[in-house]
Amino acid sequence: MKISVIGGSGYVGGELLRLLLVHPNCDLEAVTSRSYAGEPLYRVHPNLRGGTTLRFQKHDIESVTSHSELVFMALPHGEAVEIVPQLLQRGLRVIDLTADYRLKDPAAYKEYYGFDHPHPELLEKAAYGLPELHRSAIKNSQLVSVPGCMATASILGLAPIITNGFVDPARIIIDAKIGSSGAGVSPTLATHHSERSAGVRPYKVTGHRHIAEVEQELGAVGKGNVQVSFTPHAVNMVRGVLTTSHAFTQSNVTDKDVWKAYRGQYGEEPFVRMVSDRKGLYGLPNPKVTVGTNFCDIGFEIDDHTGRLVVFAALDNLTKGAAGQAVQCYNIMTGWDEKTALNVMALHP
Repeated sequence: MKISVIGGSGYVGGELLRLLLVHPNCDLEAVTSRSYAGEPLYRVHPNLRGGTTLRFQKHDIESVTSHSELVFMALPHGEAVEIVPQLLQRGLRVIDLTADYRLKDPAAYKEYYGFDHPHPELLEKAAYGLPELHRSAIKNSQLVSVPGCMATASILGLAPIITNGFVDPARIIIDAKIGSSGAGVSPTLATHHSERSAGVRPYKVTGHRHIAEVEQELGAVGKGNVQVSFTPHAVNMVRGVLTTSHAFTQSNVTDKDVWKAYRGQYGEEPFVRMVSDRKGLYGLPNPKVTVGTNFCDIGFEIDDHTGRLVVFAALDNLTKGAAGQAVQCYNIMTGWDEKTALNVMALHP
């Protein structure tokens, strides 16, 4: 299939190109960048040197898409909202890695992103690109909106226990840790190495944007309102997300009950691994062993003292949290084996 990538110079764009260039069923036609038009891809993404002779092109929608069948959008949030309708009108399929079409409620964009969504009619048509929950919708959709990285970990970790009614849906606390690549390629004081190194910095401790996605998706699987308290922390790693979710049981839930719930929902999923064996250094999820992969590792423990179910979910924010998940959606949309270009193990140590 002939593919274009609009906005390929960021970290997510680079990870997407790394995966698409080795995909046997993908013919990468064009990659755009406002800042690097005319430059070879390896000038920005040195890991791609020798893998392609492509150069970045300007953001000219007509020329970029004229020979494409499907387009990946890897622009900053807010910049895809007016481009996506143009692509859909041309009959192209779109996989959007921005937040511009993730939410079903137009009012949520005003609350969490500060703008009135100009195309609310497309929000219901967009498939939320989390294959473990929406595989059928993804396969049949013209527009797929890939979830946020911390939202992906939070939702995958909590969905089975919400579905089974194990915990109070109005009393869920999510503590998230994320690496510096989650802040994007443009440096700021907050992402400056000398400020970030050797520290743990809470930020946007209330009202984080991913709350909207998490409540939307968990509310759907739980068939009712779900309320989460969510606080992220910037930590001293480059790639990775770890969410620690605290939920409080509504009845006497056992380890066997929880294992059964996770196996029932994820037993056949190619990219969800249960990591909860209580032994060894990596007996619970750790993002270190997911780097470069499309895996989400999930584990849990029950705190009988307080009736608390603690759920851990770890993934690579650039792969399963963004580009890898987008390629997984691409495989589903086009009928390829879902693991194509994604069936790799992480490096260790």
